[in-house]
Formats: sequence, structure tokens, C-alpha cells
Amino acid sequence: MAVADDYGDAHLELTSRGNLQLRGISDLQGAADLIVDAGLIPTPSHERVRNLQQSALTGRRGGLLDARPILDALDVGLRADAGLAHLPARFLFGIDDGRGDIVHEAPDAGLVAIDGDALEVVIGGIPTGRTTTREQAAQTLLAVAHAFLVDRTDEWRIEALGEHPKLDEVVAALDPAPPHRVPSAPTEPLVGWLDQDDGLVALGAVVAHGRMSSRIAEFLAAIERDIYFTPRKEIVVVDLSEGMADTVLRVLAPMGLIFDANSPWTRVSACAGSPGCDKSRADVRGDLELLLRAPDVEITDHEHWVGCERGCGSPRGPHTRVEATDDGYVRQRI
Repeated sequence: MAVADDYGDAHLELTSRGNLQLRGISDLQGAADLIVDAGLIPTPSHERVRNLQQSALTGRRGGLLDARPILDALDVGLRADAGLAHLPARFLFGIDDGRGDIVHEAPDAGLVAIDGDALEVVIGGIPTGRTTTREQAAQTLLAVAHAFLVDRTDEWRIEALGEHPKLDEVVAALDPAPPHRVPSAPTEPLVGWLDQDDGLVALGAVVAHGRMSSRIAEFLAAIERDIYFTPRKEIVVVDLSEGMADTVLRVLAPMGLIFDANSPWTRVSACAGSPGCDKSRADVRGDLELLLRAPDVEITDHEHWVGCERGCGSPRGPHTRVEATDDGYVRQRI
């Protein structure tokens, strides 16, 4: 929050990778010093490659297994491996506990749970028909990452590779998967009051444009509970008692957190647009807000509004792209 207030535009933006982004930095070194002092970069040599996703409610609500120990082991192994510091910054690791929320984000090196112990290996977003175990899961993903480095020239993602003999070798050494169905991507947002399996409560919310004020972030931090940011730009606060959850709702809803799963803000997103981006042909965020204020507007499908053909911030799954052109907005099903 201090970085956003002192050196940025006093906001934190959620990204389609489940990250937080700061804009308008006036003093890069000053901002970096604060981030480092806060302990947010435990291994500077690997920070750009620690692109790790897991099912947000894993081990707390639903899912076939608890993916948290796997992700922890993966992070430790990744940071301890000097060679993997050379991964491109877009390379994505993902662990799906069987509910389908991460596998459909097309991780380069990913896993999706089949049962309480076995996970299917996913490479470049494609299930391989091969499995690993919980105990070997982290090492399997690290082996995939090493194989990618052997096979690549200058590609950023596995899906861009042509031939990949080393990756094929790693996959071939794994056990075949039993017949099963890869889960579909969830359609309902993680928004609202979410009962956990242990009797505690998780609260899910969104913010307009995925843009959270530093003031809201400060109040979230004061709850002193784990917070997860999803690729769908949801904010999930976990391990709350019912009384704590009720207080969070009463305090943060008036500040701009949206806890209503039926809100159109759970189904729309947008790039930065103008004036924040010189390439944008329109103020897409402003135009989107005007649309949502109009009476009788109903958005039933996910829409992503963009200011040019680059489509920055587009979600991985099916959606309607609303693209600004010199002649107005054009809609296209993606």
C-alpha cells in the first residue's frame, strides 16, 4: 500500500494471471526498495519466474486434494535451482486440485488432480494422459521446466514450441493416466459468502475494473488472514469466523468491494485504455462504466473491453471481445 501511495497512483490492479500490478511509478528505485524491505522478493534472481497458480480454495472448500503443499514445494525447488532462473518471465506453473479453475488457464507446466493422490500432467495447457503423485508433483513440474529450456530457442511459452524432444522424453517416462474426464472451467464466480469445509468462512469479492484502492488494500491487510487473487480478478479472503466475515462485509462493501455474485462486474473486464495507454483508441473503462449505468443493461456472458487489436489482459477462456476501432466498438466471440 505504501508503494502505491508514495510512488504510484494509489491503486493496485489485479491481472489475468492473479498478480497485483502497480501503475504510474514515479521513482522506480524508491518503490523497489520498499518492496524488498517488506520481504516480498525472497529470491531476487528468480522473482521474474515465480509465476505460480493454484486453485484458490484448495484445502478449504471442495477439490480432490490440497494443492498447497505441492505449490510450497514447487516454489522452494524453483528458487533453489539456479538454472531455472533463465525461464522466460511468461512461463506459467499451475496446480489444479480437480475443480477446473487452473487447468483452463493453460499453464506451461501444470497439474490437475484425478483423485486424492494422482495428478495428470498438463503441458502448454494440454493434458498429456500421464500422471504423477503428490509426493513427486513438484519435481515433475521442475523437470518439465528444465526440458522446456533445453527445447526452446527464444520462445516464451511451451505452446509456441515446434519440436520438443526433451519434453516428449520427460512425458514418456511418466505413468499413463487412468480413464477420467478433465473438469470443465467453473462458470460461477468466487464471490460472496463461501462456507469452508472446516466450518470457517471465505469471502470472495471483485472490484470495478480489477482496480483496488490502496485504502481497501490496507483494510484487507488488517484482517490478518490469507488472501488469494485469482486469474478471474477475484479477491478471496479465507479462514474467517462468521462474526469476522460479517464485519468485513459491513466495512468493505461501502468502500468498493463487490460481494454480490450477480453484479455485472463479475462478468466484465477491460484493458487500461486511454489515457493510460497511448495505443488505445478509446477510454474503454469510461465507456464500460457508462454502459453499466444505463437502465436495463444485462450482461450474461463474460465481456473483455479493449482499446486496440492487441487485446491486453484478455482472459484465457471463452468470452466476447469488445474492441475499440476508429468506427466505434466491434464485438467478437473469442
